Amino acid sequence: MTLSDDSVAPIGGYFELELPSMRQLPYPGSAKFQSARAAFLALLRAGKPKRVWLPRYICNAMLAPLEEAGIECVWYDVNEQLEVDSATRIDIDDWLLYVNYFGICNKKVEKLLERYSPKQVVLDFSQSFFSSPVNKALATIYSPRKFFGVPDGGLLISQIPVSLPEMQDTGSLGRMSHLMRRLGDSPEAGYPEYKRAEEGLAACEPKRMSKLSERVFSSIDFDNARKRRRENFLFLHEELCAENQLAIDVSSITAPLCYPFRTCDKDLRHRLIKKRVFVATYWTDAVSRVSDEWADKMVRNLLPLPIDQRYGRKEMERLVSVILHQNA
Repeated sequence: MTLSDDSVAPIGGYFELELPSMRQLPYPGSAKFQSARAAFLALLRAGKPKRVWLPRYICNAMLAPLEEAGIECVWYDVNEQLEVDSATRIDIDDWLLYVNYFGICNKKVEKLLERYSPKQVVLDFSQSFFSSPVNKALATIYSPRKFFGVPDGGLLISQIPVSLPEMQDTGSLGRMSHLMRRLGDSPEAGYPEYKRAEEGLAACEPKRMSKLSERVFSSIDFDNARKRRRENFLFLHEELCAENQLAIDVSSITAPLCYPFRTCDKDLRHRLIKKRVFVATYWTDAVSRVSDEWADKMVRNLLPLPIDQRYGRKEMERLVSVILHQNA
């Protein structure tokens, strides 16, 4: 068999998966990594802070880059309004990482940057893809995988130079099976493959975003996704805010990750799953770092209700009926 010249674009041969035409990607100045945690590790190596303050209310995925970089982690508390505790004081050589929780904390980000030097603040927008980067902050990190069906990806916008690694991620094909299965099968059938795909991104050594993910990413209708998420969020808030024990200011939301619904109804998660409404449990890692009361309120009894672009009013009404009427 004659080997072809792979330096030129191919013409002919078998078809690839048909995708929409490539679109302009959001945040064109961002550096594209295989994951948000890899982007964070690259930032740490470039900036070399003495210590980094992390919220106790976070998953361990963002702790791994600090361990890899050999940088001390200092924990801080957030209150029930999801704001940095007033007792938190950072030194001049420290950084503070703040999470835009659920994508509903845009105003809290503004207040945070008035309290601390913006050049010491890293914004974790993994749950807030449609919130614009805050240019005066040291850096903003995004995780497209939490919003779209892509096998990998993390974006970094930084005020300090961060070099992209030469190595590009090549493991995307092995993390595609759950995405394909969801197209032609049930979510239950693909869940084990989804878990394996997540485990495949546990290593945080920085690599460039894979070609496959970049191509899938560029085919997404971002305007439609933003519009749908916002509409679904506002509908759920109108219907459920009286029952929601988490106070939400909707005046500055863009298109959040989910609708965070805090409840004392301990059976609600089971009822939702029984009706095939799948809700995650975020930050179970944090349970060992926070009080039992906080864990009950913000981990065990907080339900991130799905509002994503796959759904419209019909699905949101079904969701509301399960929540408000036990026998729905």
